[in-house]
This record gives sequence, C-alpha cells and structure tokens, in this order.
Amino acid sequence: MSSLAPDDYTLETTYLNTASYGLPSARALTAVRDAGAGWATGRGGPASSLDLLVPDLRAGFARLLDGATPDDIALGSGVAGLIAPVAAALPPGAEVLLPEGEFSSVSMPFVYRGDLVVRFVPLPELAAQVRPETALVAVSVVQSADGRVTDLAELRAATRAAGARLLVDATQAAGWLPLRFADADYWVCAGFKWLIGARSVAFFATAPELVTELRPVGSSWYAAQDRWAELYRPVALPPTARRFDATPDWLGVIAALAGLSLIEELTVDKIGAHNLELADRFREGLRELGFQPVEARSPIVSVPGAAELAARLEEANVIASARGGGLRFAFHLYNSTDDVERALSALRAA
Repeated sequence: MSSLAPDDYTLETTYLNTASYGLPSARALTAVRDAGAGWATGRGGPASSLDLLVPDLRAGFARLLDGATPDDIALGSGVAGLIAPVAAALPPGAEVLLPEGEFSSVSMPFVYRGDLVVRFVPLPELAAQVRPETALVAVSVVQSADGRVTDLAELRAATRAAGARLLVDATQAAGWLPLRFADADYWVCAGFKWLIGARSVAFFATAPELVTELRPVGSSWYAAQDRWAELYRPVALPPTARRFDATPDWLGVIAALAGLSLIEELTVDKIGAHNLELADRFREGLRELGFQPVEARSPIVSVPGAAELAARLEEANVIASARGGGLRFAFHLYNSTDDVERALSALRAA
C-alpha cells in the first residue's frame, strides 16, 4: 500500500513515531516560512492577516469533532492547561476516575490539585467502576503507551447513568478516528501528533450549556468578548468556549491549519483505514518474528518489554519510541507497506 500523503513528503528515515509528533507537510513549512518572511519586514503582527486565520482553525477542528461548532472550540498551547478549568471547578473531595497508565497531561491536573479523590482502575474496567460518588471520568480515546482504544459509547452511558462528567483527550485519535462531540462533556486535543500541526496549538471543546459550570483560570486578553476593544479595559468574557482561549502562537496557527486542511482533503475515514491496515500488517509480522504486540485496533503498535530496541532501530534509520517499557510504533498517512517491511527487517536484524 502506497502512502496517502502527497509527493511533498520525502522522508530520509522510516518514520514510525507519529504518536510522539507528526511530520509537517510541505504546505505547512511553506506557509510558516512565508509568514516568517512577512514578520521580518514588520508586517507579521497579530493584527495582520495571521489572526484572521484563527476562526478557520476553530472551524477546522469543529468539523473533525462531528456535531461541534466553532463557538464550542477554545485554543490553548497544551492539554494540561486546557484541563485546568475542569479540575478547578471540582469541589474538594470530589472523585475523579482515570485508567491506569493514562498519559500524565490528563492525570496530573487532578492528582496535584491536592484535595480530590483520584482513583485509577484498569482501562477495561473503567465504565464498570463509575459510581454515584464519581464526579468526573478523564480518559484518552486512544492510550498513548500502547494504542488501546476506549469504548466511548459504553463509558458515556455509564457516566450519564451516574451523573458524572466525562473528559476525553483526543490527542492520539483526532486525524484518523471519527469522533462525535456528543460522546463527552469536555474534549481536549494537542495538534502536533496525528493532526500534523504545531507543538504550540491545542484545542478544548465543550457545549454551550456547560460553559458556565467552569471558571477560566488565568484569563488571557485574547479571551475577551471584544479583545481588541478591551485591551486596556476588560469588560466581559464571551458566553462560548472561546472564554477559555489563551493567546495563540500565530505561526503555530498557520502550521496547524495547514495540517487540518490536508487531513480534511484526504478524509479521516481514508486515513484511518490506511493507518489500520499498515498496523495490522505490522502486528502480523511481529508475531511471525516471535513478538507479542498489544492487541488493539489502532495505528499505534506496542511491543511490551522491548524498549531497549528503540536505539538499535534508530541506527538502522527506523524511528520508533520507547514508552512504558515497551517499543512503540505508529503508522500515519505518510507511511506505506515499504515502511512496514523495513521496520520488520530492522527488528529481524536487531
């Protein structure tokens, strides 16, 4: 199977590490370079055309989250900071339920608040462990360490039955897995992995009826109702998720928008099918070599206990990552069956 990506992706390595960070397309690099050239002439300030791209970015992410609107989307620079208002809104002693092994950007805002009851359970038991005293469940759609996928429909039913809120991190899912806005109360997503965007751009989404349950933490000038009119005299926050905005990195916005545009052109369905087929082939090849990969319907493939092979693979120009003691591979739109075979050959030689 050939790569889905356009010809502007020419890789010097067998890059199987999108779960760490995605690779920018030529259109993203060109757009950032052109914006940088304008910046150098003194014509690239925030009041220029760069800030006019932000509504397009909100709209692009909203289209990925089926059922969301641009007003439901806030911009930040990282997942943990966007979770902060959710963590701050919980009363002392509230129970937060998370899966064991959850990525720390999701768990740390709750663990280190200091006055919450934070309970970790195995991922397969998460829905069954929701109880009346559970105030919030926080989980990634796809687990960073090993690619296991959360059953959001089951979990959503359990949280609704218990009256608990559900926060979902889509960082390892958005861009290859179809997502529905109604499947969680709060969404967060970093844009530099499967969305092939920028490290400085992340998204938060919540419905209008939930906005007033949260209080912004460290409100930015950019979150004002009329930001340019309120630079020196704050008046009001908007009644939408935009009240949680942080000041964007405009060069990051350019890169993120370019990434979203490519994903939208290729479509999430085609990207997902492509990625999963490559991952399935790779898992089959791993078994033939005597490895036992984690079973998951995901483009993230993890081999427990093989983390030490990551450095040896890099010497063979195969880029994977060591995570949680395992060796983690990730297949995305710029990968092909040739990459699968090269990775398997490198493992055979290792």
